Amino acid sequence: MVNVGVIGLGFMGLTHIKAYRQLPNARIVAICDSVRLPADGNLASVAGNIATTEQIHFDLAVVRGYKDYHQLLANPEVQLVDICVPTPLHVPIAVAALTAGKHVLCEKPLARTSALCRAIVEVARQAPGYFMPAMCLRFWPEWVWAQQAIAQGTYGKTLAASFRRLSEPPGWSQGTYLKGDDSGGALLDMHIHDTDFVQFCFGKPRRVAAAGFSKLSGAVDHVLTQYHVDSGALVWAEGSWLMGPGSGFKMAYTIHFERAMADYDSSRGAEALRLFEPGQAPRTIACEGPDGYVGELRHMLECIETGKPPSVVTAEDGLRAVEICEAEDRSVRSGKIVDLD
Repeated sequence: MVNVGVIGLGFMGLTHIKAYRQLPNARIVAICDSVRLPADGNLASVAGNIATTEQIHFDLAVVRGYKDYHQLLANPEVQLVDICVPTPLHVPIAVAALTAGKHVLCEKPLARTSALCRAIVEVARQAPGYFMPAMCLRFWPEWVWAQQAIAQGTYGKTLAASFRRLSEPPGWSQGTYLKGDDSGGALLDMHIHDTDFVQFCFGKPRRVAAAGFSKLSGAVDHVLTQYHVDSGALVWAEGSWLMGPGSGFKMAYTIHFERAMADYDSSRGAEALRLFEPGQAPRTIACEGPDGYVGELRHMLECIETGKPPSVVTAEDGLRAVEICEAEDRSVRSGKIVDLD
């Protein structure tokens, strides 16, 4: 059993809490939020872009509630600190938690800039506890299927891959999300999932060519990027906060292999992943397992229990994802192809 302290009780904090409740080896012993900590432990008012009917209510006589994260870090019961606060707070809280000897899971992006990311990475390298950025897409069942099909050449060489992550403007925490200097806009807060998945599947791109614009946050709110990867596959991704009212949120991908095409669209529900092979009728691929939130937390808990550091995603991966996004931002603003080191 791993004792968990969750810092940040907004939508993502609530999402993680619900995921921990599906994991028998996790026990939430502390929660913290300087603004949202409810006196009665009831988190029913928290909302986000994924619908849910599950209600969360903590007995604060059993689970310790804090408004100051330093107090949570001083609690000797807490083994794993889960950071779900706005991006500008990631560095100070992560560094403090690692310095306190805790294991740390930190929501994406790791930090607002790659320079700030490096501050976390350097401390994590020396800390006794494990550190993992919460890049949930690497653990999403249909995306795990895609990564394995690409890596194993199940349907031959990958010729092209496109990824899409599209949403209405954030309807919650707008004071943070729509302040691009803090959030990085859709590019850094949402599109980074696909940027990271591209490097997971194809390695760090050699260069990027991106186009996009800002409408809400002052940062890039809609982006379309082509990634030049070593394999020669045509790879691109689109991310947006600018979908029309009522369009909701969806994530999708299309992958062209030599001997098949895979098409995933979250809006199709149980038939989200479809496979098309020559000479065969199209078929639905059913991927077993919980969603990526549960998957990433389960991996972190297993790492703590077995004494092995996280391997599916590392602090360095989180840093590289931000570095690539920064290159995309420079490409958007300059209109030029940008090389990566």
